[in-house]
Amino acid sequence: MKNRYFLTTILIISFIIILIMILTNNIIQFDNKIYDTIFSIRNDFFDTFFKTITTFGNTINILCITVLLLILLSKKDRNILGVTVLITVLLNQAMKYIIQRTRPNHVSLIRQGGYSFPSGHAMISIAIYGFLIYFVNKKIKNKYLKYLTIILLLLLILGIGCSRIYLGVHYPSDVLAGYILSLIILIIVTNKFNQKGVKKK
Repeated sequence: MKNRYFLTTILIISFIIILIMILTNNIIQFDNKIYDTIFSIRNDFFDTFFKTITTFGNTINILCITVLLLILLSKKDRNILGVTVLITVLLNQAMKYIIQRTRPNHVSLIRQGGYSFPSGHAMISIAIYGFLIYFVNKKIKNKYLKYLTIILLLLLILGIGCSRIYLGVHYPSDVLAGYILSLIILIIVTNKFNQKGVKKK
């Protein structure tokens, strides 16, 4: 329990630091260095690869996965997932509206409207696939299957975030902040529902 509070505190502080750096334009050098590295590997193979990976965070696919999970999961896990996704989406839209950071002016490989900060794909990937990591860790007893599934989900989350940078529709700091903010939500929500379960017992 104490570890969760400590981790949440660190994440909140990290998010605030990134936000302040964005608002004061002190993160441009960080963003450009990562951009230059990622853009240097652009080729036809990676174009196709990242265009495919990014679809795992697209609205229609996320909606289908969420609905399917809500049907299959137990009541408690449905509530955790539902609340996590709802807060994530609402907070993402609120932050975009408040900060109103324009998208990168680099050459983008896909069309994407709206504001840039924080990355919605990064946030929803943590909300859905991060939840699945939590679920797998809790439910799967076979440690090899558990660790393999967790690693694959982590790679998917990382891939979605990298795809947004590679495709030129988000700054690296948008993605990093999105990951952090959504992870805070996931930790708080899972903790709250698990506390309720303990109290009922």
